[in-house]
Amino acid sequence: MDFYSFSKHVCSFILRIKGYRVQGLENVPSQGPFIVASNHLSFWDPVIVGCALPRPIIYMGKAELFDMPILGRIIKGLHAFLVRRGQSDISAIKKALTVLKNGDILGIFPEGTRSQTGEILEAMTGVVLIMEKSKAPVLPAKIYGSRGLLKQKRGTMGVIIGKPIYIDKLAVPPDIKDRRSWIANRIMQEISEL
Repeated sequence: MDFYSFSKHVCSFILRIKGYRVQGLENVPSQGPFIVASNHLSFWDPVIVGCALPRPIIYMGKAELFDMPILGRIIKGLHAFLVRRGQSDISAIKKALTVLKNGDILGIFPEGTRSQTGEILEAMTGVVLIMEKSKAPVLPAKIYGSRGLLKQKRGTMGVIIGKPIYIDKLAVPPDIKDRRSWIANRIMQEISEL
């Protein structure tokens, strides 16, 4: 058993004790690449989404996490790769496209940071660039109850998974000047409505 599978089993056990709920599994593609995009409330979020999906997720993670002695090793062991926020990180985009080209699942938090209030934040446009270049759909996922996970009451946290979003099926209004921002925020709207 590899480190990802072992970690998933351990974390799934802990989450089940906490009454973890998953809705919308019927929306998850059984094969092929896709981008799972979710809101971001806490550092537990990759675990919450990762335990919900049957296949492994390869996450983009902020570069600062990889510098932490213990957490950095764990993240690398889970095959995550770093992204430098606040700049055009071409190497991270290339890595994301390789993940999808290999038929794997890419995990991304389009907001680019955790929401301190629990409200959905404005999305960055990197997710749209990756969609355009890969033609992979986005699977929206709404996480709830992950803030203060260990203190949460049983049954008050989980994830809701929506239907895949295909970039070529989105009806972008013709008068929109910033198409990528419109699509990125449409994805976040889909997540918020789950």
